[in-house]
Amino acid sequence: MITPQIEPSWLQVLQDEFQKPYFAMLKEFLIEEKKRYVVYPSGGKMFEAFNRTPFESVKVVLLGQDPYHGYRQAEGLCFSVPDGVPFPPSLLNIFKELSDDLGVSVPRSGHLGKWANEGVLLLNATLSVREHQAGSHQNRGWETFTDEAIRQLSIRRNGLVFILWGSYAISKKKLIDLSRHHILETVHPSPLSAYRGFFGCRHFSKANELLAGQGIAPVDWAL
Repeated sequence: MITPQIEPSWLQVLQDEFQKPYFAMLKEFLIEEKKRYVVYPSGGKMFEAFNRTPFESVKVVLLGQDPYHGYRQAEGLCFSVPDGVPFPPSLLNIFKELSDDLGVSVPRSGHLGKWANEGVLLLNATLSVREHQAGSHQNRGWETFTDEAIRQLSIRRNGLVFILWGSYAISKKKLIDLSRHHILETVHPSPLSAYRGFFGCRHFSKANELLAGQGIAPVDWAL
């Protein structure tokens, strides 16, 4: 029986997934990977998005694809880096849009834990990666697991705001009941695409407007 260190409300929702063959295969893959390579984030941080934001606390879901694969960057929250780590280009663009949208100062730290504590599920589709090899843990089972997390949010909750940046995140729209939830979508904040619609999308204020319209406390996006 596989029982990961994951927040209790999420364990209750996702416990069946941990007993399925694909998850056992994923666990064996990770054991072998760690014998041969450096894997990010550290084992205790792989479920950080779930541990920071309990199931019933989720207001907003922000979807990423892969953890960062550089030294000290990945910490289990999509787009987030620990204190003192230089901002990756996409995160810098996120902070530029945040400042333009809400008039808040660009943060000094790239750690997004405050957002997670505010009810923003910072979920990557793949929860681990081999050092310096982007996408190296894709199609090993993580996507099946995180898709189910999205599906359960869609089924069991109402009025969530899903923020989908880029074609990969937008592809997850099929998992979401559009009659019960809200979707904000645009291009990825990467420097390759940010000027094609990410800048000016105002997703931070729009998410708060959608929450407030349902009588839900808005997210304090200031860091």
